[in-house]
Amino acid sequence: MESVGGWHPGHALLQLFLCQMLGLYTGWNPVSSTSLNNTVSSSVCGSCELSCCQEFWRFLLGLCLSRASASVLNLNCSLILLPMCRTLLAYLRGSQKVPSRRTRRLLDKSRTFHITCGVTICIFSGVHVAAHLVNALNFSVNYSEDFVELNAARYRDEDPRKLLFTTVPGLTGVCMVVVLFLMITASTYAIRVSNYDIFWYTHNLFFVFYMLLMLHVSGGLLKYQTNLDTHSPGCINLNRTSSQNISLPEYFSEHFHEPFPEGFSKSEEFTQNTFVKICVEEPRFQANFPQTWLWISGPLCLYCAERLYRYIRSNKPVTIISVISHPSDVMEIRMVKENFKARPGQYIILHCPSVSALENHPFTLTMCPTETKATFGVHLKIVGDWTERFRDLLLPPPSQDSEILPFIQSRNYPKLYIDGPFGSPFEESLNYEVSLCVAGGIGVTPFASILNTLLDDWKPYKLRRLYFIWVCRDIQSFCWFADLLCVLHNKFWQENRPDYVNIQLYLSRTDGIQIIGEKYHILNSRLFIGRPRWKLLFDEIAKCNRGKTVGVFCCGPNSLSKTLHKLSNQNNSYGTRFEYNKESFS
Repeated sequence: MESVGGWHPGHALLQLFLCQMLGLYTGWNPVSSTSLNNTVSSSVCGSCELSCCQEFWRFLLGLCLSRASASVLNLNCSLILLPMCRTLLAYLRGSQKVPSRRTRRLLDKSRTFHITCGVTICIFSGVHVAAHLVNALNFSVNYSEDFVELNAARYRDEDPRKLLFTTVPGLTGVCMVVVLFLMITASTYAIRVSNYDIFWYTHNLFFVFYMLLMLHVSGGLLKYQTNLDTHSPGCINLNRTSSQNISLPEYFSEHFHEPFPEGFSKSEEFTQNTFVKICVEEPRFQANFPQTWLWISGPLCLYCAERLYRYIRSNKPVTIISVISHPSDVMEIRMVKENFKARPGQYIILHCPSVSALENHPFTLTMCPTETKATFGVHLKIVGDWTERFRDLLLPPPSQDSEILPFIQSRNYPKLYIDGPFGSPFEESLNYEVSLCVAGGIGVTPFASILNTLLDDWKPYKLRRLYFIWVCRDIQSFCWFADLLCVLHNKFWQENRPDYVNIQLYLSRTDGIQIIGEKYHILNSRLFIGRPRWKLLFDEIAKCNRGKTVGVFCCGPNSLSKTLHKLSNQNNSYGTRFEYNKESFS
């Protein structure tokens, strides 16, 4: 049975977002729709509005779809930039202006919101393109010499494909589709994991996309009539009929091909008994004022201002104190930087020009600076070409003894720049009275900074009980933070708080298990073979913390995350509520 408490506020936000998209699509803009109606009426039914209702609706379909989808695209192209203002989100998360935990948890969904906006842009871009293909065909087939300025085509039956490459809206639209296709394909999980460079470089094409978007709306494809009071759609231009030497009845006979109403057999009878609107002057048209810049200028300026601020903030390189090689291809970097402050659970972005001029990568802080110690650090898993090249620059050749590397002060390290820190859901782990932290392999890094913070001083925080579960395949992986776990355990035993931290280590392989028993006796009794029995674990935590809210934090494989998420949403008989939190950089 699913828990009502498991309903995340992000679900309600997603529903609100979808309703907003539907509202924009079905009733996008009353002003624009009125202008559009006037435009289509004049261009398709300019001669006799009673004789072309079928053409009117056929023409209206493509224009309505293109205009409605454009409104959705305008909104999403502006919203998609806001989740990328990471400094602003980190500031809001840490300030007292956002006291609600639910609100802070919504800020943690910024990446999901960014992806949702991206998917929405892709879907409605397809609708927009399809609608304009219909429009190109209609412009060609329904070309009118009476209203040349309204038509994108230059003559009747012009090849619609030419309109895509010879007009500003068409050419910029094709270019935007190409850019969007490159960004979509490079954003897939397989490419992000196998070659992050491709993802990073193509994603920065969004600057090109926005420039093309501004040019796209400046083409003036759609126009509206400015003199409706003197030239209403469907009126008859007497100057034009007299110049063609035709009478009014002959004009109706030529342009009105539908059956006459009952009781009228001739056009003369119909015109004598029907009110006919006469045009006072020629129609005048003006291009619609582009509204796209009104949507995107604010978020785009905000994003550019943040990028400038981040560039200035990260312009000074850090000082690398030591580089330590750990088992299972993990490297630890300890560094200092003037006036750098961070909270446990936050992450930074590393940039090493010697490795790549444009590439940056996020890494969670495993050690945060304190009032008495300015050192902070990260742990890197050597996976991929960037981390391999980075390791080769920092660590000595294999022939040398890596154990003495941290004490070699004369070693010349490459310049390393950091951007951040930025907020993450793991900051909330210290704001629950009870927290369950589950790590899979290298996913332990976010919790390392939290454990280090508790080791320094645990009393200022709300947290009073921490369940720490770490699942690994290789026994060597536990050596990354085994010393930290032992020191933390001894600290709480000495302070008569043995139940403050509950440590459980799970190993899926039994190779080399004696290493823990020989070197870390304290952890020997907390080491289990196999995988955790998650259902029993959740029941035990719920039983020991009746009626409380437990924060569940996971950093690991998707399979592990899905299991914990599902269990967090289930009801229990103890009145305990589990709130699930997860972070992923992939």
